[in-house]
Amino acid sequence: MSTTVRGTAAAKRTPMTPLRKKALVAGVFYVVTFISIPTLGMYSHVKNNRNFILGSGSTNAVLWGCLLEVIVGLAGIGTAVTLYPVVKRQNESAAIGFVASRTLEAAMIFTGVVSLLSLVSLRQTLAGSGAANAASLVAVGASHAATYKATFLLGQTLMPGINALLLGSLMYRSKLVPRIIPTMGLIGAPLLITSTVATLVGHNSPTSAWSALATLPVAAWEFSLGVRLIVKGFNPSPITTHDAAPVAAEKQLISA
Repeated sequence: MSTTVRGTAAAKRTPMTPLRKKALVAGVFYVVTFISIPTLGMYSHVKNNRNFILGSGSTNAVLWGCLLEVIVGLAGIGTAVTLYPVVKRQNESAAIGFVASRTLEAAMIFTGVVSLLSLVSLRQTLAGSGAANAASLVAVGASHAATYKATFLLGQTLMPGINALLLGSLMYRSKLVPRIIPTMGLIGAPLLITSTVATLVGHNSPTSAWSALATLPVAAWEFSLGVRLIVKGFNPSPITTHDAAPVAAEKQLISA
């Protein structure tokens, strides 16, 4: 009797296939990339306060924010590396492009982190020491803050639009997830890229309503993709058919 019950329970369990594991890991990485959202507030006293380097405001929020951004950069690379073996079956060139764009995004994020860490280091070693006058320190601090703003615009605003075009097209054509999900990315990407370019040439502000609205579709695409991959994994697709045979054989072995 107990043997029959154990056999029935085993038959009902769905094996965690390598493809399902890839989807789960990629989904977790995608959700993790959202942990840097609080830095929008954590850095406000640095980006908008020219006297931060002179000792105004706490450094703790900056240091924690930098840690969060480092995690985001690494998680971004993780999404591309994890998905690459799957989406390359649809279009290898686009898949390589996605890995490259994610890596470039992480490099820009790290550059911004370095600028903030340098600013904190200068504050701790020079402010109040008499090694440089206040005006010079303020100018240096403003330079580091401007570097962070520029890398944020390119790394965490422009590159997500590029990523959405590359991965969104792969997901849409392969049908690995419901098409409504990559559609959000494909619609949002041109809006976000246009908004960023307008900011670069001085016809828009990063804090404008246009910038905020242009960010939402790509953010919704990335978050919904992450949740979908965690909860459901990939849809059956022609590019994953060769993964189905080992799974079917394993299910037959369990049921036997």
